[in-house]
Amino acid sequence: MRPYATAQLIGGRENQCDATAVRTSPSGARAYVLLDGIGDTPEIREWTRTASVRLARAAARRGDAEAGLRAVYAAYAAEPERQHPYWRHYLPSAAAVVAVTAPGKPLTIAWSGDSRAYVLIRGTVQCLTNDHNLRRVWPPHGNRNRITSYLGSPYTDDEAKAHHGHPAIESVTRVAENCRLLLASDGAYEPIEEDDSGKPLSDHLIGDPAETARAFTETAVSLGGARPDNATVLIADLRP
Repeated sequence: MRPYATAQLIGGRENQCDATAVRTSPSGARAYVLLDGIGDTPEIREWTRTASVRLARAAARRGDAEAGLRAVYAAYAAEPERQHPYWRHYLPSAAAVVAVTAPGKPLTIAWSGDSRAYVLIRGTVQCLTNDHNLRRVWPPHGNRNRITSYLGSPYTDDEAKAHHGHPAIESVTRVAENCRLLLASDGAYEPIEEDDSGKPLSDHLIGDPAETARAFTETAVSLGGARPDNATVLIADLRP
């Protein structure tokens, strides 16, 4: 049985603009990527699919999540058209999260935006990321749907800090241990975390990876209101 699975539902949108990718390098390093495209057009959908594969390859080749994300972030940021003051109106971008496992090395996570990484360890769920959005900048009333950093932005770390108080890219490192990894778009985690049924997130992460991923997105869309967002997850069982 494959130790990872992905699932996604379009929700109430016109296009599925989330994307996932998994790539393994010859060294044995494996990168897991989830992107949440900003907007709802066919152009954003195609860009996000391509960017997810590009990021997974870069992170697996480097054996490190932050190194991979920084390389791809810098490449998009350097595109001449992204220097135009109105680039946001016509160029695609996406919230990004990437996790990398490598033989004999710790788990690394890096992100830019509000897609999240969680781990389930011995029945307890821990969120490893800290959203890049206005809720973080102006707690508790900032708009969580306005993200403040993302793949495709030309902002450097220093520029992002000057505007929003956090760098363009952040990362964490964890000691490698048996755990279940969850990468999730906001359309997947928000409806479930805000559900008032009292069911903990850990209850949604038990079972076969493929069945669990599918059930997670189905639950998210069912709780997502009249026009639910794209809901996408990647679930992987990690072994050191």
